[in-house]
Amino acid sequence: MFESLSQRLSSTVDRLRGRGRLTESNIRESLREVRIALLEADVALPVVQALIQRVQVRAVGQEVLKSLTPGQALIKVVRDELTTLMGSVNTDLNLAAAPPAIVLMAGLQGAGKTTTVAKLARFLRERRKKKVMVVSCDIYRPAAIEQLRTLAEQVEVMFHPSSSGQSVVDIAASALDAAKRNFVDVLLVDTAGRLHVDEAMMTEIKALHAALDPVETLFVVDSMTGQDAAVTAKAFAEALPLTGVVLTKTDGDARGGAALSVRYITGRPIKFVGAGEKSDALEPFHPDRLAQRILGMGDVLSLVEEVERKVDQEKVQKLAEKVIKGKRFDLEDMKVQLEQMVNMGGMASLIDKLPGMGAMSEQVKSKVNDKQIHHMIAIINSMTRKERRHPDLLKGSRRARIARGSGQQPADVNRLLKQYQQMEKMMSKLGSGGLKGMMRQMKGAMRGLGGPQG
Repeated sequence: MFESLSQRLSSTVDRLRGRGRLTESNIRESLREVRIALLEADVALPVVQALIQRVQVRAVGQEVLKSLTPGQALIKVVRDELTTLMGSVNTDLNLAAAPPAIVLMAGLQGAGKTTTVAKLARFLRERRKKKVMVVSCDIYRPAAIEQLRTLAEQVEVMFHPSSSGQSVVDIAASALDAAKRNFVDVLLVDTAGRLHVDEAMMTEIKALHAALDPVETLFVVDSMTGQDAAVTAKAFAEALPLTGVVLTKTDGDARGGAALSVRYITGRPIKFVGAGEKSDALEPFHPDRLAQRILGMGDVLSLVEEVERKVDQEKVQKLAEKVIKGKRFDLEDMKVQLEQMVNMGGMASLIDKLPGMGAMSEQVKSKVNDKQIHHMIAIINSMTRKERRHPDLLKGSRRARIARGSGQQPADVNRLLKQYQQMEKMMSKLGSGGLKGMMRQMKGAMRGLGGPQG
């Protein structure tokens, strides 16, 4: 998300950063570029006008023009205003209610609502340690009920059965009773999707809301619909007392107009963003972190949290102990590192969160893909255990056999072994205390990728 907007704003930011002095004239010029970038990102016009006006008021005042580093000061103003526009801070789910806390999910058809229910269930079970039950009130699509049943099994939460012959209020009452009997902490209620704001179906969901009195009513919306997402969310907010919004399919949205428009137009906070089809692809929405990513400043906090959550700490500890003891880093170790990278969402996900990477050219970014990582894992899998432990054994005939076994070319095997040698050299330096030397090598590697110079 935000690739095109981030590139445009990053180039504007870079031009400002080094300036010792700013004038009202070049501030206006820079803000014109920001305005165009936002409009191209499909941000709603009222939102663009409000943001530019707020930035301009602060920019031509004492805060920027009288600053010792006016370029940096203006960047800070843009970052602060982007953050405010999206809601300042992450707004958590309000689950402080007598259990079960009821969360009602509403949204248009095709927005990914049922999948989001399953993702949220997994999020609450794994990260909040809650006992969760899900139920479908979509009586118009029996397939939706079966889909939720299957997803509930996958994410290991309780599923309350329902059928198309029941009324939605009866289903809700039955599910609530079952949740109480099973001492459930959170009950997630999926509702029928709407192709548009249909009066009859809105009456139905209002009745469901009145019967359940949920602590959270979340509107699930497809981010790829751009500023239309904000307009639809506003219509639902007028019909239902929404407490928040969940943006889905953000991995397919290069513009990001929805994320920048929804909060301003609806007055409701974005609580979660979905980025992918997997059941763990749901993250809390942090406006401050996202503003930094848009401006190419990275998102180190999210990266650290992701590492802590997804990396196998036991494997990391074993490798650290091995390196410190001076034992050789082998191809088995390399395979473990590659698999950990895949678990974290791959190279593209990591690069997106690293500071300075927003300015990386699309040509370089396009070369960074997880297909190559999977090919490397396949090559290592084609080796015998002895070959992985003793890479020096890998001469011509063995390399040819490994290439055939992994469906790759001998040149791909040679390339992998060259990368292994570089990693092995870095690990040996780390083991012998040469951390500074290793850091210099890493910086050199980053420059080779087109990354930041500092």
